[in-house]
Amino acid sequence: MRMSGGKLWCMRRLSDERGFFKMTAVDQRPGVEALVRGRRGTDKASFEDVGEAKRVLIQTLSPHSTAMLLDPGYAYPYAALQTDPRRGLLLTYEQWDSDETPGGRKTYGYPDWSVEKIKRLGADGVKLMLWWRPDASEEVKAHQRALVEQVGRDCRRHDIAFLLEPLLYPLGSEGSAARYEEDAGKRPEMVIDTAREFRDERYGIDIFKMESPIAAAQVPDPDGPDSAECQRWFDELGRTLDRPWVMLSAGAGMEPFRRIVAHAFRAGASGYLAGRAIWWKTFESSFPDWTAMREGIERDGIPYAKQLHALLERDGTPWTDCRAFADGIELADAGPDFFARYPAG
Repeated sequence: MRMSGGKLWCMRRLSDERGFFKMTAVDQRPGVEALVRGRRGTDKASFEDVGEAKRVLIQTLSPHSTAMLLDPGYAYPYAALQTDPRRGLLLTYEQWDSDETPGGRKTYGYPDWSVEKIKRLGADGVKLMLWWRPDASEEVKAHQRALVEQVGRDCRRHDIAFLLEPLLYPLGSEGSAARYEEDAGKRPEMVIDTAREFRDERYGIDIFKMESPIAAAQVPDPDGPDSAECQRWFDELGRTLDRPWVMLSAGAGMEPFRRIVAHAFRAGASGYLAGRAIWWKTFESSFPDWTAMREGIERDGIPYAKQLHALLERDGTPWTDCRAFADGIELADAGPDFFARYPAG
């Protein structure tokens, strides 16, 4: 497969030298804001409190990550100078607030924010979290599809990696987008159908950030006697996606997420993009003691991340070995006239 110069460079920046993604998310917003409000006893979380928490996370976890995912509302503007330029950088496209309708949720980008701006400040990838239900109304699904297509077009135009994070959610009054928690009642077929929908070339996805097809609390130990049925669903997800895919933690605890990624790596996943599984427990117990937060991550979060890395390097699939690249990867427009053939945008 031929890859454009920009996208190839971005993919290499986001992964390690073997082609594995060990990416840490610190773009979480509603949950972090809620905890800060509760601890401070205020109606609104301050920019300084949320920003400082994210700065501690960035400083402490960057050395153990191939890339960091930051939001443009707190993490990047507050901690740009602490963001390690030797690591890959992903920036969030979507605002958290969504339009809750009887037919499902509609996702929107941050106001006055764009792929062009993300590219201009030097990021290696655009992350779009998308509320998605295969059984949502046709009007809602049309809106969501159009958003993904638009971001995909913009990422092609600006030659930057596009990472899509589709999330299932309860329809109607059963849930709220205010703070995301995994839909414990989801069916594995819905995760597979979601992957099947967005693997279409028209969307232009470079990396899929997928949730577990089985609710986190129900995922068995991959080496236990009851793991075969669960592994079958992860294998089906791997067969459905021929492009690189990574796992999200969806707020799962450390042990449930370890089980999830162990199944996923055996099914062909190329890594993870996770946050709360690594650092939430420490953040929750130590805020606003920044020293205690840093020490807690060093004591608990970093050894846990290294455990995930060992599983990935043993059982995972480098992104360069995904089925889409079975015939190898070539630089598009390569040749002595590359400077003329490479598109200007």
